[in-house]
Amino acid sequence: MDWDELKPKPAKAVTLGEDLKSLSVAELEARIVALRAEIERVDGELRAKKAHEAAASALFKR
Repeated sequence: MDWDELKPKPAKAVTLGEDLKSLSVAELEARIVALRAEIERVDGELRAKKAHEAAASALFKR
């Protein structure tokens, strides 16, 4: 037995601009869910950075 066979296969990453014609309805729906989750993750990081920037600006404001 090959130990590599026991490792879980990584999920296929969503690639922006990829041809969508070969994907099924279920694959397209899963892709939308993944993209929405990524948007939420990026949006959360953006909010945190803006809050940090605002706090630093308020601290050093004269």
